Amino acid sequence: MMKEKNRQAVTLENIRKAAERLKEVSVRTPLSVNNNLSTVYQANINFKREDLQRVRSYKIRGAYNKMVTLSKEILSKGVVCASAGNHAQGVAFACSAMKTKGTIFMPLPTPGQKLEQVKMFGGNYVDVVLYGDTFDEAKDAALEFCEKNEGVFIHPFDDPAIIEGQATVALEILEQADGLIDYLFLPIGGGGLAAGVCSVFQSLSPKTKIIGTEPSGAASMTKAMEQGKPFHLEKISRFVDGAAVQKVGDLNFNICQNALHDVVTIEEGMICETILSLYNKDAVVVEPAGALSVAALEKYKEEIKGKNVVCIISGSNNDITRMEEIKEKALLYAGLKHYFLVRFPQRPGALKSFVMDVLGPNDDITTFEYTKKNSKEKGIAVVGIVLKNNEDFEPLLFNMKKYDFFVNYLNNDPSLMTLLI
Repeated sequence: MMKEKNRQAVTLENIRKAAERLKEVSVRTPLSVNNNLSTVYQANINFKREDLQRVRSYKIRGAYNKMVTLSKEILSKGVVCASAGNHAQGVAFACSAMKTKGTIFMPLPTPGQKLEQVKMFGGNYVDVVLYGDTFDEAKDAALEFCEKNEGVFIHPFDDPAIIEGQATVALEILEQADGLIDYLFLPIGGGGLAAGVCSVFQSLSPKTKIIGTEPSGAASMTKAMEQGKPFHLEKISRFVDGAAVQKVGDLNFNICQNALHDVVTIEEGMICETILSLYNKDAVVVEPAGALSVAALEKYKEEIKGKNVVCIISGSNNDITRMEEIKEKALLYAGLKHYFLVRFPQRPGALKSFVMDVLGPNDDITTFEYTKKNSKEKGIAVVGIVLKNNEDFEPLLFNMKKYDFFVNYLNNDPSLMTLLI
């Protein structure tokens, strides 16, 4: 791997220099009031719209700032990075703008939309290599590639220049804000954005409470806070791909450890509800990681009343093919979608009886899998039902048992539900 001098201090002076470098590259994204959520939470809720950035996320800031500080000698060897999507787009954009060859490693399950964006921004200057199931596996492959080819690794978060680039988001927020910011909510994956924002606010707005938010299925910063040091999670959920990191960065943790007021974890279903709500009510398109900061408001609803609040909307690189999965997770989380194993008599009129005697007036069958077997009196069907209200569940369950249709409730058995549906 091509060696470079890697300083370990993140300073406000360097953050201001990064802001100057980025003036012609990154967009000064708006800080705008969200009237809907301001009413819901009785607070002044503002969105920092990094989803409107040139690569649809804040990652361009750190990637470009890092690469533009490298010498021509280092750049001539080519750059390498690993990313679940957004950092890859930032590096790809920088490679094209600086006419530098880049090799980008991404996990195999990366959404197709993010892959296409990387290729579009990088053009002929980048090669994309798909490897492993997680960011961390892709990163290990990228580091090995660097060693063999003497390239330089552009880390997505654990690097001072990356952190300083991301920190320019915080400078803009403070320049755009009308008065003191009481609470700032931001997403955490590896910790680059969090470390950058904390570095700025500690100096310029120390009274602001910074709340980190991460998916419950990949809570690497939460675990690091518990352990007092970065901790490698053996298993993580990849659903929130932009924040699915098994271990936060060392430098990032050192900065965040005493600067974050709190770190909260958000269930995937709540994230999905937030994605749909932002789209339906505000026409804002966000990826799962981009919804984290807004989803966390519910956990702080009492504390933020009457306060000035900023949520960083980190990205909008969401693949439309994922929407059905997002809707499903949101309905399950809200207790509005339920799956059952149902026993059906193998006779004409059995389904009609189920509809008339069991279902309520607002219940809707969305899944029905049944195969008639002539050798048996009764057959088992997998039935998915969407309710209008949570209160309709108990009457539905009661009727199923009363009329001898009930076999099993699958929502309580995720492994069996995954197998059957």
